[in-house]
Amino acid sequence: MEGMVNVYFFGKRYVVPGELTIMRAMEYAGYQLVRGCGCRNGFCGACATLYRIKGKQELKSCLACQTQVEEGMYVATLPFFPLVKQVYDMEKVPVSQQVMMQLYPEIYACIGCNACTKSCTQELDVMQYIAYAQRGDFAACAEASFDCVMCGVCSARCPAGISHPQVAMLARRINGKYLAPKSQHLADRVREIENGDFQSLLEALMDKPLEQMQELYNHRDIEQ
Repeated sequence: MEGMVNVYFFGKRYVVPGELTIMRAMEYAGYQLVRGCGCRNGFCGACATLYRIKGKQELKSCLACQTQVEEGMYVATLPFFPLVKQVYDMEKVPVSQQVMMQLYPEIYACIGCNACTKSCTQELDVMQYIAYAQRGDFAACAEASFDCVMCGVCSARCPAGISHPQVAMLARRINGKYLAPKSQHLADRVREIENGDFQSLLEALMDKPLEQMQELYNHRDIEQ
């Protein structure tokens, strides 16, 4: 039993290898994950999880696909973290603070407790990007929230009921459509892809091992 740890899934104890992630440990314990899982690589935000270590009072949040199990870990997963998603037409959205006041007025009820930032699974400064949204600085909000995976944990911990990921998504959409510089070569490339010019290249890429694809992605040219 060397290297094994005791974990508790929904109150039931299991003995699992200590090197596993929470998600892999649940599968090791016999759970068939059909909800609360997705990409398994920390990008989709579907596996938001709450846990507490035995003997400690702090309730922590994480992504189950990224977090390693610990001795005495009590785990609880939810099928989803509720977010308020407003419907709007990007062609009619005003590029001003007014749009946040109309669609997400709850951001102005923020009490500055910073629970959102403390719970963020990506370690983003969530309260700061909400402050940018409050004053209509959409470019700054878009930049600060860029790595958000919309897991919703921040909103679950917010006493003001703010849907932080949806606020950030609106800011990024406004920034991308109206504020960020236009990229002609990107538009050209999209058109070439739609025409099928890169079909053989894409098929060759999909045949590569995952490690090679990761290496190509990590060393790609990034537009400044």
